[in-house]
Amino acid sequence: MAKTSLSAGQKAPDLCLPDPEGNDVTLGDLKGKWVVLYFYPRDNTSGCSIEAMEFTKLKPDFEKEGAFILGVSKDSQKSHQRFIEKKELGITLLSDEDTELQQSYDVWHLKKMAGKEYMGTVRTTFLIDPEGNIVKVWDKVKAKGHAMEVLEELRVIKGE
Repeated sequence: MAKTSLSAGQKAPDLCLPDPEGNDVTLGDLKGKWVVLYFYPRDNTSGCSIEAMEFTKLKPDFEKEGAFILGVSKDSQKSHQRFIEKKELGITLLSDEDTELQQSYDVWHLKKMAGKEYMGTVRTTFLIDPEGNIVKVWDKVKAKGHAMEVLEELRVIKGE
């Protein structure tokens, strides 16, 4: 599985995607905040549920650090609404149905499963500073424990 070509030190590609209520969210709206931007394959799958629930649980800790969490997948706004309700999520999920953002972050790659090849999202997380620069990238993320790993790294980067 390929890794993203983006790395720490680069300007984060801008985004403008709808949340489940249809409000567009942009990086510009979040200027001055740290942003945890994580890409995941599909709503309501085991790994994606674990990751989203862990980020939800740690959301107050991220907020104390001045960080905002955004999850992005190819799923529709309606799918995100169902996922949020079913798993009682408290984070913002954005719909990238045409995969344009995933392509700009280079997380949309050829994948293989059960002998079949298909295009899909490589689970990847970006930590973006308040000026809009990428400060850390996690490639090919394992869902369990990842949210805590991101929170701990944020605290180290901020010098706490």
